[in-house]
Amino acid sequence: MTAVVRALGRVDYTPVWQDMQAFTAARGPNTQDEFWQVEHPPVFTLGLAGKREHLLREVGVPVVDSDRGGQVTYHGPGQVVIYTLVDLKRAGLGVREMVNSIEQAVIDLLATHGVASQRRAGAPGVYVGHGDDEAKISALGLRIRNGRTYHGVSLNVDMDLTPFTAINPCGYSGLRVTQTRDLGIDLPPEAICRQLTDALQRALYA
Repeated sequence: MTAVVRALGRVDYTPVWQDMQAFTAARGPNTQDEFWQVEHPPVFTLGLAGKREHLLREVGVPVVDSDRGGQVTYHGPGQVVIYTLVDLKRAGLGVREMVNSIEQAVIDLLATHGVASQRRAGAPGVYVGHGDDEAKISALGLRIRNGRTYHGVSLNVDMDLTPFTAINPCGYSGLRVTQTRDLGIDLPPEAICRQLTDALQRALYA
């Protein structure tokens, strides 16, 4: 089995979030998993554990209180977002295994372009570099209801990273962020999105 892929284009965060909730509430034991490919207009989202103190200053970007896990992050044009609507029970996955699989898909994708990346203990997502040169390139947050996930993963591709300086990304003060363009991967978001979708299919259903 693989997931149905839906390309939603550039759409506001809140309607997609509401649609994910509705899809998850309505799905039955035989409902096929889905990946929703999307790009959002500029928005900060606060996860369930999110603290307003991590919003450092007002920069004209709206803030949405979301029901995903994690702290604060930024979505904007030039960033690939894939929402993973997956039945964990049917896939035989625990939450940690699901998170690891998503992270591994990003790590595998970057590796195909010669970029080494890694996880960080206690801080979900994917990072490049080490020590003072470490920077986050991918964030993830999930919500589980009745053994099914929604929300998913974002990967910075070719975007204005400036809004990240107005927050403590994922709750970490001084955490640097980067993107595939700045790592020498000369591909537009649409191409990276296709590649990440394929990597997620392999990571979750191979």
